[in-house]
Amino acid sequence: MTEPVIRVVGLGKSYVTAAGLFPALRDVDLVVDSGEYIAIMGPSGSGKSTFMNLLGCLDTPTSGDYFLAGRNVAHMDSDALARLRNRTLGFVFQGFNLLPRMSLLDNVALPLVYSGAGREARRAAARAVLEKVGLGKYADSLPSRISGGQQQRVAIARALVNQPRLILADEPTGNLDSHTSEEIMAFFGELNREGITIVLVTHETDIADHARRQVRFLDGEIVSDHATIANQEVAPC
Repeated sequence: MTEPVIRVVGLGKSYVTAAGLFPALRDVDLVVDSGEYIAIMGPSGSGKSTFMNLLGCLDTPTSGDYFLAGRNVAHMDSDALARLRNRTLGFVFQGFNLLPRMSLLDNVALPLVYSGAGREARRAAARAVLEKVGLGKYADSLPSRISGGQQQRVAIARALVNQPRLILADEPTGNLDSHTSEEIMAFFGELNREGITIVLVTHETDIADHARRQVRFLDGEIVSDHATIANQEVAPC
């Protein structure tokens, strides 16, 4: 049986505030199998962003276990965790997070610097994924010379350059108009059909409807988990 890309068991995260201990996540269980396309939903303060940060290994849980590609990240040192994250995950953020003084090619190639690839190999891989997202002719341009939708495509290319198994997207259309949002979501659909697992956070129902499964958070807990195509309820894993 294939190991799930993501498996969380009893995951919890609490923060110390002036009012005392605040539980942002409470005993969350979830399994994401290879090739799934999941939308994480919920109102502000529901825990969805905290959960995404834990999935991306950008924060550590207070309790529970998180298995990424079969490895329990709670028991890994920072170097091993960085290697696993760089090899397994691709990130797409709402704000694009492109470096303004670097060309699109160099922005896309940046994750390969941390994996130790040589300069020519980095540039060749970056150019290939820029072509994949339809922006090869802009490789030497700066981010300020292209539109917001094109910048998000560059961010997707950067997420793809390490050939990850999993893409985490945090409000990936939040800064885009509706037409451009549909284009970006169509591209995510293409990537998923190619076999890449996608987990995205969104508060927009029309964006979540592009996913094949929706998981909704409220007050730090999963309150629903259902397939969008068959519209058949499934129990939280």
